[in-house]
Amino acid sequence: MSDEDESVAPEEDVVVIDDAKVVEESAPEEEVVPEEPVPEEAAPEEPVPEEVAPEEPVPEVVDERPIAGIGTLVFDKWDASEVVCRDPGLAPYVNLKTVGTPHTGGRHANSWFGKTKLSVVERFINNLMRSGKYTGKKMGAIKAFEDALDRIAERSGANPLQIFVDAICNGAPMEEITRIKFGAVSQPKAVDSAPMRRLDVALRNLAKGAQSGTHKSKRTLTQCIVNEIVKASEGDVTSFAVSKREELERIAASAR
Repeated sequence: MSDEDESVAPEEDVVVIDDAKVVEESAPEEEVVPEEPVPEEAAPEEPVPEEVAPEEPVPEVVDERPIAGIGTLVFDKWDASEVVCRDPGLAPYVNLKTVGTPHTGGRHANSWFGKTKLSVVERFINNLMRSGKYTGKKMGAIKAFEDALDRIAERSGANPLQIFVDAICNGAPMEEITRIKFGAVSQPKAVDSAPMRRLDVALRNLAKGAQSGTHKSKRTLTQCIVNEIVKASEGDVTSFAVSKREELERIAASAR
């Protein structure tokens, strides 16, 4: 049989089959079984801390024992612990911790805000000696103020220190004026008074009113102190301190 007689078989198309795909297609889909959560071990319960109450500050114990027989009362007569300041702004600055005679000898003169450590009784007595014939006469001013407190107690039947503190509250101005300058023009402006400034002005005006009452008059310093303190405690406009306060506040109200 010759080569020519042999029939040539047609070439068949060769199909390449990817075994991996066949396997993947033939393999059945596996069901995904959700994993059961593993129970966690319970953590030990932490002890709840007990609430501790804040410690209350221990008040300082002030030694108020009698000193050389002087006693703990003002002038050895009047108890300052009964006095109440009705002005909440002045209350922290009204110092009445006086033992015996109010005379410290100027030990707080050069300290910062040393006047807050002085009793208002001693500060009023010092203001009585600002000028005039009472300058430097500390014992005379102390005696006059002590006699004035005795007369106030006889007249009212109350603690004279309470009346004195009421007079300070009524004589302390709430507002004052200052001047603000804009170029060549200055105009008044109302400002609030600081509590320490209010106390200073009230004591100064009370002492000035008591001292000026003796000028060209037969009245003694004790009588003028009694009149000034009693009128100021009642809010009477005839008092020098109260009239000055109303004048300052009226001017400040117009300059707002």
